[in-house]
Amino acid sequence: MNEPRAILHCDLDAFYASVEQRDHPEYRGRPVIVGGGGPEERGVVMAASYEARRFGVRSAMPLRMAGRLCPDAIFVPGDHEQYGRASDDVMALFEERTPLVEPISLDEAFLDVTASVELFGGPEQIARSIKDDVRARCGLVISVGVATNKLCAKIGSDLRKPDGLVVVPPGTEAAFLAPLPLERLWGVGPKTREVLGLWGLRTVGELAVFDRKTLETRLGEHGIDIWERANGIDDGAVIASGAPPKSVGHSHTFDENTLDPSKIESTLLRLAEGVGRRLRDHRLLGRTVTLTLRVAPFETRTRQRTFSEATNDDARIFHVARQLLREALAEDRQGGRTSPVRLVGVSLSGLVGGEQLGLFESARHNRLNAALDAVRARFGDDALDRASVRERAERRRFSGHKSR
Repeated sequence: MNEPRAILHCDLDAFYASVEQRDHPEYRGRPVIVGGGGPEERGVVMAASYEARRFGVRSAMPLRMAGRLCPDAIFVPGDHEQYGRASDDVMALFEERTPLVEPISLDEAFLDVTASVELFGGPEQIARSIKDDVRARCGLVISVGVATNKLCAKIGSDLRKPDGLVVVPPGTEAAFLAPLPLERLWGVGPKTREVLGLWGLRTVGELAVFDRKTLETRLGEHGIDIWERANGIDDGAVIASGAPPKSVGHSHTFDENTLDPSKIESTLLRLAEGVGRRLRDHRLLGRTVTLTLRVAPFETRTRQRTFSEATNDDARIFHVARQLLREALAEDRQGGRTSPVRLVGVSLSGLVGGEQLGLFESARHNRLNAALDAVRARFGDDALDRASVRERAERRRFSGHKSR
């Protein structure tokens, strides 16, 4: 008989703010807000320490509002190179336990440790050793969920933050999920929840015992999918990231779901800049932009567009990603839906090596990006910006849309 799978979901707690507190002892135990030099700036909060969150500060909140809520906070512009190095250190630590590591973002990853138990002990022992090593060797705190599948491991890691450890023993997946609200289940967005609510379903357990045929008739294949998840069934594999990468991407999870397109666009710009910079660091170009939206609670939507020529230019990546975002949200509104955004991500795939010079315009963009990279590397990510792009990202609303 085959042994059950052992899947871990590892999620660094308040990652950006925690790196700042690690690297600046004077920040420890104090509220730290990452995203700008002070509350007088027009930007938004990128991350907040748990000390700042106690005052109601959340990601994507305007810096001025954060300053009013927490006047004693320490504001820092952020150091993405340092966050990248910290992430690399943690991911390398994961790979000491298993080659099957699937990074989801800079601060979280799935690990399949099924074949590692003979070397490192049971799944819970491996999880505890990871938590200890992340603290001792990287100076950071991490929450871990342990289960036989990705679904339960991910939900487990979210339940007891910060510094949490939740173990779902084999065979108890459905019982673990049963008391949770439907919002916790992947694929149950506001529209699906509305339909399920008409049948009186409020918890995952109630969905698990509901008639599967009725769900299939009303919701099609999606109905079968959410019924299986409610019963703790998830066969998704952990896909290891290899070299060379198939794509380069960044994502950001908002502390509070948002319907404000200006906040989403501002975050999207930062993500696009990070993607472009990583591509240039590795001398890569990409052809296909993918926008990822996770709407409350766990429904994930993606849109793609392919360039005629490969690129690593921040502005081109952002312009296409923003267009995809606007189309996605406009379609949502036309369908009568108002799905708050929980996560936004952008990636570039179809990667090729080399520099895109050739035409004068391409060479000009390359020189501009090189100058931006050099200034930011020396003085920080907020030292220099593309004024036209930043203004549009922070000030413009979608055509015909009013913020709620």
